[in-house]
Amino acid sequence: MSAVAEPVAAAAQQQMADALRFLAIDGVEAAKSGHPGMPLGMAEIAVALWDRHLKHNPHNPAWPDRDRFVLSNGHGSMLLYALLHLTGYDLPVDELKRFRQLHAKTPGHPEVGVTPGVETTTGPLGQGLANAVGMALAEALLAREFNRPGHAIVDHRTYVFVGDGCLMEGISHEAASLAGTLRLDKLVVLYDDNGISIDGHVVQWFADDTPARFAAYGWHVVRDVDGHDIDAVDDALNEAKKAGRPTLICCKTLIGKGSPSKAGTHDVHGAPLGAEEVAATRRALGWPHAPFEVPDDLRARWNARMRGEAAEAEWRRRFESYRQHYPNEAAEFERRMRGELPAQWRDAVRAMLRDTDSAAQTVATRKASQQTIAMLARVLPELLGGSADLTGSNLTDWKGAVDVRIEANGPSAELKGGNYIHYGVREFGMSAVMNGIALHRGYLPFGGTFLTFSDYARNALRMAALMKTRTVFVFTHDSVGLGEDGPTHQPVEHAASLRLIPGLDVWRPCDTVETAQAWASAVEREGPSCLLLSRQNVPFVSRSAQQIEAIARGGYVLRDWSLPSTAQRVVLIATGSEVTLALDAAAQLTDAGVAVRVVSMPSTTVFDREPAAWRDAVLPPGVPRVAVEAGVRAFWRQYVGLDGGVVGIDSFGESAPAAALFAHFNLTAQAVADEARRVVHVAR
Repeated sequence: MSAVAEPVAAAAQQQMADALRFLAIDGVEAAKSGHPGMPLGMAEIAVALWDRHLKHNPHNPAWPDRDRFVLSNGHGSMLLYALLHLTGYDLPVDELKRFRQLHAKTPGHPEVGVTPGVETTTGPLGQGLANAVGMALAEALLAREFNRPGHAIVDHRTYVFVGDGCLMEGISHEAASLAGTLRLDKLVVLYDDNGISIDGHVVQWFADDTPARFAAYGWHVVRDVDGHDIDAVDDALNEAKKAGRPTLICCKTLIGKGSPSKAGTHDVHGAPLGAEEVAATRRALGWPHAPFEVPDDLRARWNARMRGEAAEAEWRRRFESYRQHYPNEAAEFERRMRGELPAQWRDAVRAMLRDTDSAAQTVATRKASQQTIAMLARVLPELLGGSADLTGSNLTDWKGAVDVRIEANGPSAELKGGNYIHYGVREFGMSAVMNGIALHRGYLPFGGTFLTFSDYARNALRMAALMKTRTVFVFTHDSVGLGEDGPTHQPVEHAASLRLIPGLDVWRPCDTVETAQAWASAVEREGPSCLLLSRQNVPFVSRSAQQIEAIARGGYVLRDWSLPSTAQRVVLIATGSEVTLALDAAAQLTDAGVAVRVVSMPSTTVFDREPAAWRDAVLPPGVPRVAVEAGVRAFWRQYVGLDGGVVGIDSFGESAPAAALFAHFNLTAQAVADEARRVVHVAR
């Protein structure tokens, strides 16, 4: 049985489109909020794609070789929910009736992990398109890694719906340019060109020649498609499959089509039609059915379970043949698509930490990261690295890394596989593309840039945390310690700011061993992590085996008080390069008769999840505390209290060598010791 439906009579196809329209209308009306304009305008496009082309199995939304569908213009979520409901996913009509309600499977914008069949969380415009580029890139690389002659186990497409707003966002340029360069020929974008956004007719602020723009990126462009002609959209989709490049299908549509008084206006974009207009729309389109009612014959036409199960069954037959010929590759493919780590993973981590500790190197943590990546790559073939044009500074490459590249092949060019991506100067695009790679599964993506440029990527980091993607963001040049490049490149508020994003783990290791553990924790985590790494060298710190094991808890006792319990006590908390300052200050204070505990806290986010017993054991209540970090001070008040001390920087940096800057900003062991004396005196 075919993976897609055979075309049916035009009238029946129109009824299929209208079923989508009215489920969307009814959902928005029930919620008394939402965006009906896009679902009404893209209904025929959805029929053409979902009924004639999309390869998927509603019974198994995780089938590895399914086509991926991304609704980048996620405000039109009711269109997607109607499609998922009608094609047979586990999304009953009662969930459509609960659109936008607490704990419903139909939130205001699509959320991966909440609604079966939703591939990525969209809403911030343009990011769905960038996620889709990552999915298409993952498919292309997996096909080159695992497919064998006569055994194509990876062979699917990524389809995207976008609107004017998605293409106005700068990230659309970053992602589309990369996709065109890499010739991601299984990426197909359907553009809802309705000329309307929230403020009105976009011609006043978006007059781009969009087809020419995408042609300049190297895309195949299908212009001037009637988005309300199912056959015309179908023809464009067939053309896209032969293009050999990513394709943009420009569909001319009428926003809110079917609404007698609101179609073609911005009024229909983001508000319910209202009871009177809903009734008028039902009359205009000849839809006599009650809210949320779809006739059984239409439901039968839409239901894709039988053909989806048949398509997956046929693929599984082919996969079993693949397994017979290539058993190791088949097992590896299945492991990676499940997101499982190799069986030898824990042994490899223990060996890595042991070897790193034995080497006792004094290097920058960015260099320690590079050395760790090289060790991880031996046991993690799914590592897929990259950088936003800063490879030599981020040190995100490693010996044995193979560039993902385009090679000429006669008059054409083709993508060659590899495990390292040069993203170009596209921090936001890189981060969102990595999220798409992680969502696709099969690879564990990481990419680097300077920490100060995390601002460019911030919303993609937030989306990674919201979606719980296993994505690793490598941010080097983590403080004023980068030196001469000056305040434009010196992060001050960034570490604290990133720690405020729920669900995002942030690591700022102090040496080679903490860096190795930070990487191990990031790899093991079902969620995103940021590694904040130094440009300048930092001393190796000796530890016991128990202390090495404790690093994974985010905060631990690195040096404990060595004076009698009758001595005045103080706890010094530090991260990254400032751990050395805390250790030097502790030596001064101990000589002066103050008992000092030094706590290294490479990850406050991990430490905060530890049981209270551990946190209290590391930071004993009632003992004065001082925190030191080359960044804003306010963040550390939650750990030291209002009477505690913080040594940090509450201004932008300066251009000068790192040593001069640390002295200028009073980031010294003496300053830490002085602050410790002050809080001890206050505690008395």
